[in-house]
Amino acid sequence: MRVTQSAALSPELALEAQKLGRLLARLRLARGIKQADAALRAGLSRNTAYRLEKGDPGLAFGQILRYLDAIAPGQTLLDLLSENDPTLVALGMRERKKRVRDLSAQELKELDF
Repeated sequence: MRVTQSAALSPELALEAQKLGRLLARLRLARGIKQADAALRAGLSRNTAYRLEKGDPGLAFGQILRYLDAIAPGQTLLDLLSENDPTLVALGMRERKKRVRDLSAQELKELDF
């Protein structure tokens, strides 16, 4: 009987795997690299890159490290998890910038206490 890695993981560990995948995807997007290009640089198929970014726990640890090195050469897994990469910080700033609109008369009236 074949056991899938996702079925063998606790829900907490499955969430950790998904978080790692999201961080890899965000780092790739922040650096402006296409998924297919990152996969090619890492020597992986595009499907494997997709599975990495979705947090598939059935992939080899070496594949994760090769993909990270293809996206951000010289960066460690600890750097990725601490989210201190300058491109991730810049991406976060761009995502937080939103236009602020004036409140309507009704909204101002509701706030007046």
